[in-house]
Amino acid sequence: MTPRKATYSDEPTRVQQLIGEFLTGQSGTSVGADGLDVRLTAGADAKDDCAVYDLSSPMSLVVGSDYIRGPKFVLYEMGLLSGFDIGYYLAVANVSDIAAMGATPIGVLSVVRYPHEVDDAEFQEVIAGIHQGCTDCGTLNVGGDIGNAERIILSATAFGVCKPGSALMRSGARPGDLLCVTGPCGLLGAAVAYFPKRDTFEKALSDEVERRLLDGWKRPRARVAEGRILGTKAYATACQDTSDGLKATIEQIMHASGVGFRVVEEDVPVEPAVGMVADLMGVESLALSMSASSDFQLAFTLEAGKLEKCRAEFALAGLDFHVIGEATDTGRAESVNHLGAVRPLPGVAWKHQKSDISLLATGRVEE
Repeated sequence: MTPRKATYSDEPTRVQQLIGEFLTGQSGTSVGADGLDVRLTAGADAKDDCAVYDLSSPMSLVVGSDYIRGPKFVLYEMGLLSGFDIGYYLAVANVSDIAAMGATPIGVLSVVRYPHEVDDAEFQEVIAGIHQGCTDCGTLNVGGDIGNAERIILSATAFGVCKPGSALMRSGARPGDLLCVTGPCGLLGAAVAYFPKRDTFEKALSDEVERRLLDGWKRPRARVAEGRILGTKAYATACQDTSDGLKATIEQIMHASGVGFRVVEEDVPVEPAVGMVADLMGVESLALSMSASSDFQLAFTLEAGKLEKCRAEFALAGLDFHVIGEATDTGRAESVNHLGAVRPLPGVAWKHQKSDISLLATGRVEE
């Protein structure tokens, strides 16, 4: 096999020759939904400084921004994730915040900074990942910024729209509301806990389980459809994605809403691969599942009387969720098991500690 010859173009050339194929045909696209008339009048293909949207009906504009290149990408440094993978993750991470507000994503602006040793093919791989992530989320990468930096730096801003007054907040939960989550959490945190220390464990996991751990990073999914159901149908009283981990998310909703939460431990879904990593680490599966991670499930609350209608609505769309507890008036986040034993929520919430995930899961934290 003949080695690929690396080429290194300047920024204008990369914009003109390497990015264009991902940006064609945007201008004039209708990007609204749910009766909201939104048209991308000038997209990135127009080659102007900004994208232009025509908004022809009353609506709320939802905007969120995330910088996601950092120590959590140790798996990229290890060669386990590609440039395409981290570009894809960038898009999904930003759209996930829009989904958690119950909004329809209408575009993503991305910032891609890279060191001089990143050649054209590597650069284009990142852009292709961003493009595919946006496509799979049902939206468009409408431009942004590229340029040099001391290392790869990825950031983005996502935009969404929803009907006025329908945006989902963290602050609407009330005592008696059910606490729900769209699926198991902790997979991405478990991957970061496992792979850097794989050689220190008594045995490695199977190839199939390792692929499952990496797939969480390679192809995460923003819960856009779930968020739209919760928002447009006014089912959720509060909602947030679990990108800081399930425990942190529950605590953030708790503080914003001024309530407490009691979680039923046996009702929290645990991904089998997370349980296997927890066994190797000698920690509780539930603790690792709820600890710092970068999953994009939705945690939400809803009135108990709306449970069956909401579940039926999800089922019609081929979706599901788990009821894992309820809001209380205690002001505390705690869990209870089938024996009735009550304790603080297991696991460690992500608070920008220096510690790696494996330390966080065991409660040993470097501030």
